[in-house]
Amino acid sequence: MRKYIIAGNWKMNLTLEEGYGLASEIKWMVADEVNNNIEIVIIPSYIHLSGIQNLLKDSSIKLGAQNCHHKNSGAYTGEISPAALANIGIKYVIIGHSERRQYNGETNEILAEKINAAIENGLTPIYCFGETLWERENNLELTINECQVREGLFHLTEDQIKKVVLAYEPVWAIGTGKTATSAQAQQMHSFVRELLKEKYNKETAESISILYGGSMKPENAKELLSCPDIDGGLIGGAALESRSFVEIVKSV
Repeated sequence: MRKYIIAGNWKMNLTLEEGYGLASEIKWMVADEVNNNIEIVIIPSYIHLSGIQNLLKDSSIKLGAQNCHHKNSGAYTGEISPAALANIGIKYVIIGHSERRQYNGETNEILAEKINAAIENGLTPIYCFGETLWERENNLELTINECQVREGLFHLTEDQIKKVVLAYEPVWAIGTGKTATSAQAQQMHSFVRELLKEKYNKETAESISILYGGSMKPENAKELLSCPDIDGGLIGGAALESRSFVEIVKSV
């Protein structure tokens, strides 16, 4: 059975004190939420990682990073080493978020290298893919997403792809208040799972979690998570408020 993953991406938000406070609230609010098929992940900015890792040491909540470099070390000022992340016990790392594609010029080829580096260091990549509003309005969403998935992931072996989590994030639904309907989201998740079946096999495709990353909120979480190919959420704005985030967890 595929694991449900509810991951909160804090993006570039919260001071050190605010971050510790939010992580503490989530930790205690989910302490009684015993469900072995749900993985709860907090993905703060880098300055929070070590401190929150210590805060969560007696918790089942996992910690993730928002990005990593494709090299373990070197003269790459301002970058973050995947080896260093693994060294402090980080489990997940977001690769290819739409904001990094847009603002940092990250191509599918660059992201493929980052995927390799993450896997080599024992990190679980959360690989993001998604179309813009223009691309959807021009009926290009399937073409765009297939390209991002193929070029970013399909160099991996069957064993390697099983170590990846995917996240569909329609760019037009991030931070806009718009959300893909459950039918639209399910269609894309199903489409990508079929691509995985064609490239690998049915068993492998069925084992991979595909998250929805387009403004999931407590109000729409249950409907989205009831879709057969939606295996959790990569949560943005709602992850910055403990009660909203935990309500999404409870929607599984």
